[in-house]
Amino acid sequence: MIRGKITQLGWFNGSSFTTNVTGKCLVPVIKTAVKFNSPRFLFPRTQILMSKTNGTFSTKRPVVVKENIDLTDKEKQIFDRLLEVVRHFSLETKLRVAGGWVRDKLLGKECYDIDIAIDNLLGREFCEKVNEYLTSTGEETHGIGVIQSNPDQSKHLETARMRLFDVWIDFVNLRSEDYAENSRIPTMQFGSAEQDAYRRDLTINSLFYNINTSSVEDFTGRGLDDLKFGKIVTPLPPKETFLDDPLRVLRAIRFSARFEFEMVEELKVAAADNDVKSAIADKISRERIGHEIDLMVSGNQPAKAMACVSELGLLWVVFTPPKNCEPLISEEHDNVCVRYMDAAWRHMHEAGCTFSDEQRRLYLYASLFIPLRKTVYIDNKKKRVPVVNYIFRNSLKLKASDADDVMRLHNAVEKFLSLIPFVLCKEDEQIGGIDWETDIIDVHLSLKLRILLGLLLREIKDFWRPALMISTLLHNNDSSVEGIEGVLDKRRRVFRDVEQEILKLGLEKVWEVKPLINGKEIIKILELGKGGPVVSEWQRKLLQWQLAYPSGTAEECVDWMTRQTQSKRART
Repeated sequence: MIRGKITQLGWFNGSSFTTNVTGKCLVPVIKTAVKFNSPRFLFPRTQILMSKTNGTFSTKRPVVVKENIDLTDKEKQIFDRLLEVVRHFSLETKLRVAGGWVRDKLLGKECYDIDIAIDNLLGREFCEKVNEYLTSTGEETHGIGVIQSNPDQSKHLETARMRLFDVWIDFVNLRSEDYAENSRIPTMQFGSAEQDAYRRDLTINSLFYNINTSSVEDFTGRGLDDLKFGKIVTPLPPKETFLDDPLRVLRAIRFSARFEFEMVEELKVAAADNDVKSAIADKISRERIGHEIDLMVSGNQPAKAMACVSELGLLWVVFTPPKNCEPLISEEHDNVCVRYMDAAWRHMHEAGCTFSDEQRRLYLYASLFIPLRKTVYIDNKKKRVPVVNYIFRNSLKLKASDADDVMRLHNAVEKFLSLIPFVLCKEDEQIGGIDWETDIIDVHLSLKLRILLGLLLREIKDFWRPALMISTLLHNNDSSVEGIEGVLDKRRRVFRDVEQEILKLGLEKVWEVKPLINGKEIIKILELGKGGPVVSEWQRKLLQWQLAYPSGTAEECVDWMTRQTQSKRART
C-alpha cells in the first residue's frame, strides 16, 4: 500500500528511502525500501514524512538536499588560491569550509558567508601566509582583522578576517575543549575536525566541506540525515551544548523557524531549563542576544521564531524589562505580544503591502510591543520612560534610532486611531467633533482632516503605511487579540480605504513639500528684528495653510498671513 502511494505521488528521486510506521496502530509495522536512479535526494512539496510524536503522527515540509556541492566561479577562485598557499609553503594544512555555507550549499542556496577551519594553524597565522604568498607573486597584500576570543562571553576562538577576490573570509582553527574542575571556561587547544564538529551548535551546522579533497564531511554521523529530514538537533546532549554557549538556544530557534525544521523534544526541554535561562541572562552579552533576535525578526518566519521563544519561556529572558514597570508586565503579555506580531505579519502579507526591509523590521518590532506601548518605568532621574525604549537600548543593545523609530510608530498609531473614524465617515459635521490636540488654523472643516493627516505623515514620513497598518489592527475599539484575529479581512479593507483617501488627497511624500515662505521672509513681512517664538508659530501656521490649500501660491499665502495679522491687530 505504501509502496503504491509512493509511486502514485512520485515522492522521491533519490538513492533509497525506508518508511517506518510504529506505535499503537491499527495496522502492523511496515517497512518498505524504494530504489532510485538519481544520486540526488528530491522531496517535492507533496511529500509527507511520517513520524510519531506523543502518540500522534506529524507531517514535515519536504527538504531537497544535494549530494555534492557545486562551486561558483568566485568560490573556486578563492579555494584555488588557498590551496596555492598550502602548496607554496609545503604546508600539511587541511582546509575546510565550516558550518552554514556547507548547509546552505547542500540545500541549493547561495551563501556568501565563508568560514575556513584550519587544523594546524591559527587563523591569523594562515592569513599571514596568504600575504607572504601574495608578496612572492608580486600581488597586493590584504589587511588582516583579528577578533579576539572572549571566554567570559562564550566567544572561545580568535577569528581572523581577510578579503580575497572581493569576498570577506573568516579563518579560525579547529578546536577541542577541556574544562578544569569548578570552571565553566574551557581550555582551548587545537583539535581534530571530529572534535570540532561535536562542539558545534547543531548537527546541520557541523558539516564540513574539505577544500583539499572537494568532499562533504559529516563527522557526527547525522548532520546530513538531520538536514534531509528537517531536524534541529545538537551534536552533544543539548543542555551541555547550551551551557557551553547559551546563545545556541536562540540560534536553534532561528534555524528552526528559518528552515521550518522541527526541534527535537530533548532540545526543547533543555532550552526551557532554568539553568540554561540563567546562562542566557548572565553569560551572553546583550549585543549578541540583540543581534540574534534581529536576525529572527528580519528573517523569513519572524512570527514563528517569536512564538517559539515564547513557548520556551524565554521572551522576558531576552526582552528583559526593568523592574519598576507601570503597569506591571504579567505572564499573559507573553502570548499577547506574540499573537499581535503574528496578526501583523499575516495582515501585511494578505494586504499585499510591499515594505522595505527596514520598514518591515521596525513594523514587526512595533507590532510585537503593542501591548507595552503605554507601559513606562521610572529611570534614575525619576523620569517616566517607555519600557520599549529600555528593551531596545538595554536588553537588546540595538541602535538608539531603533528605539526612537518604534516609539514614533507607536505615537503615530495612536494619532491614526483618532483620525481613522473621520477619514471613513466623510461627513463634515462629524469631523468637527474630534479632539484634534493641535491648534488648527481657521479653515473649513473639510480641510482640517487634510491638515492633520498631512502633519502626521510629515512626522512619520516613509513609515506612515506601517503605522497605519498597525492602527487598523486596533481600530473599532476591539484591541483584544481575539478581536484582531477574527476580522482581519475587515481591517484590511479599512487599511485600503484610508490609504486610498491619503493618496487621493495627494499627501504621499508630503514631507518633501518645501515651505512657500521661509523664516527670513516671515521676519521681513512682520517687520521683526530677529527670529524667535513668533516666527516659529507662523511657520507652523503657514505649513497648515499649505496643507489646506496645496495649489496655493506664495502670493496667496502672504495675503492670508497679512489678513490674519491685521485681524489680530484689530481685535487687540
